[in-house]
Amino acid sequence: MMETELKMPKMGESITEGTIINWLINEGESFDEGDIILEVATDKVDNEVPATASGILVKTLFNAKDVVPVGETIAILKLSEGNSTTTKKTISDKVETTVALKPKKALKPDVKSKLNTTAFSVSNSNTFFSPLIISIAKAHHISFEELARIPATGTESRLRKSDVYQYIEDGRPYKFAQPTAQPDPTAYRIPQLKLDKGTGKIIEMDRMRQLIADHMVYSKHTSPHVTAYVEADLTNMVNWRNANKIAFQKKHGERLTFTPLFVEAVAKAIKDFPNINASVDGTNIIVKQNINIGMATALPTGNLIVPVVKNADTKDLKTIAANVNELAGKARENKLTGDDIKGSTFTISNVGTFGSLMGTPIINQPEVAILALGIIKKRAEVIETKTGDEIAIRSMMYLSLSFDHRVVDGFLGGSFLKRVADYFEQFDSNRSI
Repeated sequence: MMETELKMPKMGESITEGTIINWLINEGESFDEGDIILEVATDKVDNEVPATASGILVKTLFNAKDVVPVGETIAILKLSEGNSTTTKKTISDKVETTVALKPKKALKPDVKSKLNTTAFSVSNSNTFFSPLIISIAKAHHISFEELARIPATGTESRLRKSDVYQYIEDGRPYKFAQPTAQPDPTAYRIPQLKLDKGTGKIIEMDRMRQLIADHMVYSKHTSPHVTAYVEADLTNMVNWRNANKIAFQKKHGERLTFTPLFVEAVAKAIKDFPNINASVDGTNIIVKQNINIGMATALPTGNLIVPVVKNADTKDLKTIAANVNELAGKARENKLTGDDIKGSTFTISNVGTFGSLMGTPIINQPEVAILALGIIKKRAEVIETKTGDEIAIRSMMYLSLSFDHRVVDGFLGGSFLKRVADYFEQFDSNRSI
């Protein structure tokens, strides 16, 4: 048996750390090649770490719920000879080496003196935070108020990544601090009401539901939401899809749902109005070069996740359908990876899937807009014909766009939404597959 280190694996291009959910193999237990040793979470995706060879788990160096950097040694294994090229060491040597590499950082003297204080002053006057800072704050459950207390070393008092990590390593000394300044008597405060929440079955939120809750509250707190609505006649699209879905699957080997058609039309509208494909960084607007469409998707647990169709504007319908089907299948089987859910620049939420007539979606940060698509419903509508107005049965849908009013005004939001509806209505019913 050869002794070797098990390191925190890299689970995506931009992933720098992972949270250990739980160990499936205990210390002293043996395992076979392919057995799952532990489960690791990155943002919303859970990953399984399999054994590359049979062996014994000698020692775990981190516990469940610990956040560990990628590449950090998390356990000591003994693998069957021939399966490892790592130099043999004793267990005690390995543990001592690991501990020496990761010493507990002592607090700076000036930080120690502040830990017992109950007051603070705002350290960074610039209260606009970059998407990276927001992401770090969300991961560590740091509020905007606490971010404002962190000393900032960036240009124009901008908070840098190193400032936040240094603050975390120092033990978050201002986490429970209270402001010394007198509160503004004209400011609105949330009433601290002791409401009767009632009695009944108590269900604890799972980890993903907590992340979703944090993300939604964070988005509403960050972006002033405005929602616009339009109605679209999808009769041509519905008839074409119903007439061609079987032939499409036979020819391309892919199911043809409405989602690829929606993604295709939205990508075209974004090219017409590129400023809707953006994010906010302080006082800057970042207009994205790539058009990556996120699809809000329900998991078997009832939680939501947003897999992403990358570069949707450059793909034909067959390729978009293949991407959509693959991502939907992975979501149903809980097999989405970190790369599958990162990089979206605009999100679609098909609330019509659940039978909803329309919805008022919450923006998927750090994007600036999100489109909700209601149920496609047949109704009697007045339409214009060559012989005059007539009443006909049409397939109608309500579309609603929630947008960040800091950077998207009513003209841009309304124009973009109308353009999406136009592409739906002007669908070519003679289109070939």
